[in-house]
Amino acid sequence: MKTLSVNKLQQSVGARTLYQDVSFKINTADRIGLIGLNGVGKTTLLNSLIDQQLLRQKVIEHPHDYQISYLRQTPQFDKSLTVIEAILQGEEPLYVTVRRYEQVLNQYSRQPEDTQVAKRFFQAQEDMDRIDGWEFQASVETILTKLGIKDFNQTIGQLSGGQQRRVALAQVLVSTADLLILDEPTNHLDEDAISWLETFLKNYRGAVIFVTHDRYFLNTVANRILEINRQQVTEYSGNYEAYVAQKAKNEAAWEATRQHQRNLYRHELKWMRAGVQARGTKQNARVARFQKLSQQIRTSNLDSNQKLTIDLKQQRLGKDVFELQDAALSFGQQILLQKLNLRINSGEHLGIIGANGAGKTTFLNILAQKQQLSSGKLAVGQTVRLGYYTQHVENMAADKRVISYLEAIGQNVENAEGESLSASQLLERFLFTPQQQGAFIRDLSGGEKRRLYLLAILIQRPNVLLLDEPTNNLDIETMTILEDYLLDFAGTVVAVSHDRYFLDKITDDLLVFEGQGQVERYWGTYSEFLQQKSRSQKATEKTTRPKNSVKQQHHSTPSSKLTYTEKLELTKLEPQIDALEQQKKALEQTMSQTNNNYEQLLQQQQELDQLKKQIDQKVERWTQLAEKEE
Repeated sequence: MKTLSVNKLQQSVGARTLYQDVSFKINTADRIGLIGLNGVGKTTLLNSLIDQQLLRQKVIEHPHDYQISYLRQTPQFDKSLTVIEAILQGEEPLYVTVRRYEQVLNQYSRQPEDTQVAKRFFQAQEDMDRIDGWEFQASVETILTKLGIKDFNQTIGQLSGGQQRRVALAQVLVSTADLLILDEPTNHLDEDAISWLETFLKNYRGAVIFVTHDRYFLNTVANRILEINRQQVTEYSGNYEAYVAQKAKNEAAWEATRQHQRNLYRHELKWMRAGVQARGTKQNARVARFQKLSQQIRTSNLDSNQKLTIDLKQQRLGKDVFELQDAALSFGQQILLQKLNLRINSGEHLGIIGANGAGKTTFLNILAQKQQLSSGKLAVGQTVRLGYYTQHVENMAADKRVISYLEAIGQNVENAEGESLSASQLLERFLFTPQQQGAFIRDLSGGEKRRLYLLAILIQRPNVLLLDEPTNNLDIETMTILEDYLLDFAGTVVAVSHDRYFLDKITDDLLVFEGQGQVERYWGTYSEFLQQKSRSQKATEKTTRPKNSVKQQHHSTPSSKLTYTEKLELTKLEPQIDALEQQKKALEQTMSQTNNNYEQLLQQQQELDQLKKQIDQKVERWTQLAEKEE
């Protein structure tokens, strides 16, 4: 087992201390989730693990042959390289051989009659045989495909930012490193890719340390949590769920300690005011203790106040929000929308999911009237006041100071109680210290820029929010506060996200972008959608299984464990489930066409909930009987 050790690490940014006296070990089987507020130094801590100066100082220690592969938040590639060339950068013999084979293969496919090219191609094949490069090549192509990259000969310059990010992730995953360092690995991944990545990392032969905003991912993959808080790094055993439980206990203990400190402070203050005449050694020591206790109280009060709050007054929203009639949009051969009829109502919280490239962001641009339809109509309500949180921060000049940026957008904004808040007060509520408020935007971390951008949108008091991957690069605490704000948000929310936890919490139903212009309405949560999708896939696999294999399976089982009654029940369950699924689909279709009849919609929702319950019960019973039969 190889181990990386961190010994009394200290990190600062300018005059600000991030953390000090940090020590921990990373062993081979570790899957470590690193969490904390934006700006506390998560990426700085990851960077320190490969810092050559810290290695020389023995602050970071590991064996000489220890290999680390690092996914950074902003990967840098030579734009002229193809995808496969970018993945296989490096001088390891395996990388060189596969890279050369791919290059010669491309030449040979274009010039099969050229004898020199053919000779080089056959030699490259022999080199692949000799070094056993075929398995590695297959592994590289599988990882790229699972991450949604299918054209390996595209140049990096032809890819979007999200696609380049996925290529960078693939580059890290194909390595045989002892430690994978992953900074926000789920950004720009769809649900299938995230699910695959979870399995890949759980089975990876080395250690993994990662920063992520995705709490389901964190819960599934992590077996240790490191939290940066109050200039310290605290370790928790287990996954995210275990961390939350332990964190609650720690916070209760911290609050009890603060209360104890306050009680001591009151006693000491009473003694100090009494003005004891004879101040000998004991009295001097007590004065020193009072001063130390006073400092602790000030520090703990500061910590207790460091809670992000969103309590801005909201604008009134009328009944009409968005209505699309026969909406269609295409770019050349790519169809993004096809005859879509959709009404989005006041107060509705709608999640948008689907594969990358299916048109989700484009759909938000249509609602924001930044993208024109090829045909059809979009009607926008007169009272709509739009706030659009895009994937990329807009109009944020790097050489502008934080407070100047916010003052240019708005100040003296009213909160929910009608109090007027200055730009400085708003920034304080979003955890920007006075020192940070005077800093240049270029000096903020990526997450801090996103938090500032979010504040800039919310202070304009929108009553309709369009959110494009809002959880990317936000810390978990900020996301939790945002989710609570959205739960109480009286206006309309349309959110594109691959974050199942976020969508489960803040949305009522979904639009599923299936590609080629097909958009389906799903009445339920993201988790319920994924469960139904999984059941459908299993049902498809069952119905498409070759009949001879089924017969063979029956012959190989000498006696069934099911009673005659149970066998009869099992044969009836599948058509019953199919019939219920058909009823559910028909009801969902009816609900999507119900306009303003809220009474009817409520009754239909109750019927839908009952159907879902019946389906779940029958599927559970079918699973029990099927497992018993096997």
